Amino acid sequence: MRSWLMSNTYYGTWLPGDVRGSVTSVRDLRAEDTPSEFRFEHDIPGTPWEDALPELHQAAEAQMKGPPIHFDLQMAEIVLAQFQETAGYRQRILRAVSIMYNHLHFVVQVEDDPDPRRMLADFKAYGSRALNRRYGKPPSETWWTTKGSKRKLKDDDALAAAIYYVLYKQPNPLLVWSPETGRIV
Repeated sequence: MRSWLMSNTYYGTWLPGDVRGSVTSVRDLRAEDTPSEFRFEHDIPGTPWEDALPELHQAAEAQMKGPPIHFDLQMAEIVLAQFQETAGYRQRILRAVSIMYNHLHFVVQVEDDPDPRRMLADFKAYGSRALNRRYGKPPSETWWTTKGSKRKLKDDDALAAAIYYVLYKQPNPLLVWSPETGRIV
């Protein structure tokens, strides 16, 4: 089985250039980069994230189509139920889910080798439909930021570490769930 740690923020909650740092597709040289004929990508896994870039943050804010999305407990419960249904329908195994007010993490196992972008997009699409049924579409027309993180877990130790991270290392979760423990928060 293949295992993945998936993460995603909600629309507008962590913009490029944020003071917390950000992973962006800024293509320029950092001071410590070797001079080159081409521009460096700063969104490649394993490379440093960007420090605060106030102008980039302001530009991203100006392009927003609605206010940032922040989940409450009821929204978290809707998304968890939909993720469980989606996993069952797609023959995936959810191993751990943690939903916070501005982002979520989940660990999923699969028998086959699907495109991780498609897999995360499926969970988000079905989660959006469930939220839209309850709340209508948000002004931004989306609940999520684009892309998200998709980390393949290389072995059982990495899987165990990811499950532990999702279940026990998240600050102020709205809810935490695993099939072994049920709902924790």
